[in-house]
Amino acid sequence: MRRATFTDTAVTYASIGGTLAPDLLRYPPKGYRPIVRSVRLGSGADRFQLASKSLMTWGLQRGSGMTVTDLQGGTGEQYTGLVFGADGQAVRDQKQPADEATFAEDGTPYIVNGMSAHLSVKVGPFTIDAPVRVVYVVDEPDQVGFAYGTMAGHPESGEESFIVDHREDDSVWLTIRAFSRPSTWFYRLGAPVLRLQQAKFTKRYLRALHPIGGA
Repeated sequence: MRRATFTDTAVTYASIGGTLAPDLLRYPPKGYRPIVRSVRLGSGADRFQLASKSLMTWGLQRGSGMTVTDLQGGTGEQYTGLVFGADGQAVRDQKQPADEATFAEDGTPYIVNGMSAHLSVKVGPFTIDAPVRVVYVVDEPDQVGFAYGTMAGHPESGEESFIVDHREDDSVWLTIRAFSRPSTWFYRLGAPVLRLQQAKFTKRYLRALHPIGGA
């Protein structure tokens, strides 16, 4: 599978890429609360392409009612596998070519590895700012998505991934995988509220890419 390299700069947790673990629900990083949720988005190649395009231009976050600002470009470097010489040994100075920047019709850059953003959400009279950094990207013919990790200032510490799959039966699914915990003592005091907010936005995420959904 072709994935962007992990980016650990400025994230506030150690288990980078932990959302890839198949046993995340049973064995999450110590002290973190895991979740895995899926929803069927429809079927067919067109549905997969539309959902993927929206996902990779922050459509899921915006569709859930969040504001996405302060986008900063990342490396975009993709892991393409080791290159071997005629002697069977791995070639020195392996190259990791970067994808060319791609933009949506409205000028929004497609999500790449290392990109950072500020997600803002209204909670009553307050606006909560949640800075994140993309730690890996999945770019396959039948699977597209990304994960971001929390940065300093985010109310939680952890990682969340969003993957769209085009399965063998032609169905298209969105799967969300995450592990998190309150980031500071202040937010630990409000842990029940944080969990409620996370559950609410996970539900919104699951609707955001659905053809009859919406925030």
